[in-house]
Amino acid sequence: MFEIKTTDKNLLSHLYLNDLVCQQGLSDFTLTDGLLCSVEALKGAQQIPSESSSFMDQSKLNKLVIFTEGLHLLQLTQVTQAFADYLEFAFFRVIKVDGVSGFAICAFVALKTQEHLNSHLEDVANRFSVELCLVDKTPSLTQPGLLLMDMDSTVIAVECIDEIAELAGVGEEVSAVTGLAMQGKLDFAQSLRTRVACLANADESILHQVRDALPLMPGVANLVEILKSYNWKVAIASGGFSYFADYLQDRLNLDAAVANDLAIENGKLTGEVQGSIVDANVKAQTLKTLAEQWSILPSQTIAMGDGANDLVMMNAAALGVALHAKPIVRQQADIAIRRGGLDTLLWVLAAGAA
Repeated sequence: MFEIKTTDKNLLSHLYLNDLVCQQGLSDFTLTDGLLCSVEALKGAQQIPSESSSFMDQSKLNKLVIFTEGLHLLQLTQVTQAFADYLEFAFFRVIKVDGVSGFAICAFVALKTQEHLNSHLEDVANRFSVELCLVDKTPSLTQPGLLLMDMDSTVIAVECIDEIAELAGVGEEVSAVTGLAMQGKLDFAQSLRTRVACLANADESILHQVRDALPLMPGVANLVEILKSYNWKVAIASGGFSYFADYLQDRLNLDAAVANDLAIENGKLTGEVQGSIVDANVKAQTLKTLAEQWSILPSQTIAMGDGANDLVMMNAAALGVALHAKPIVRQQADIAIRRGGLDTLLWVLAAGAA
């Protein structure tokens, strides 16, 4: 049986962190050899004692944000032990954000080594079914910022062109090209024109069918609403189509949407894209342009996406977020949300100010 000891005798024998956090108001704690001990709230750059080092300056520590539905102490202990060769844990802080159900745990850590650290993060996250986001500095939730998101498989849970293709009877050939493009094995502009060409003579009514059935990704509406309450700007930059991006801008009250225009004549798709293609470089430039337009500091920008076409945009932002992404994207992004909803990003931002 997992034994927990704290400075408050009323907190004995709780296995689940939820009991401690939500019912008992736990805020800061240390975890050593399976024992949980409360610590006093920290102020400013106060130095924190650690089991394995004399003192650590809080301002010099990195932060490992840990969260999952039903996070419990056994998982937290397993994660801590799994990083014994990579990270030195100083203390933990509970992270909560109004409007987001549940909580995250922010571990204040010192890096022992960065060699193979990203691949180890991926392995541990999958092994123990938790989200792990290791960050140094993050944009501040309480200062104006910009979140720029990809659309397909990020804001919505489908690839629009694949949905159109299925209804047009060319699903398999379009899907095959989409897969190669998302893995970075094809030039995006060329692959897009190839896929759109397959849609020639499809009826425009198909677009209505797809639009009316668009499934939002879990947490996206909540994320947008809360960010905007903190005076953030939220926008879409998509290699998909403006027919859907403009609709989502209205539906989610977004501040901007940039995407490709499908050519339509006499109620039929021509199989062509009008104008220049919104590719990886255009997405990155959109981030910079919108930030300048709204006087947002570069340090307050976030780019989120799932495919290789989003990596340039992610690199241009202060924080690049891979959402339910392909392995190549998770490896290169600053952080990855592998299975949680989009609004869990708010815990990472809140942890930055912890």
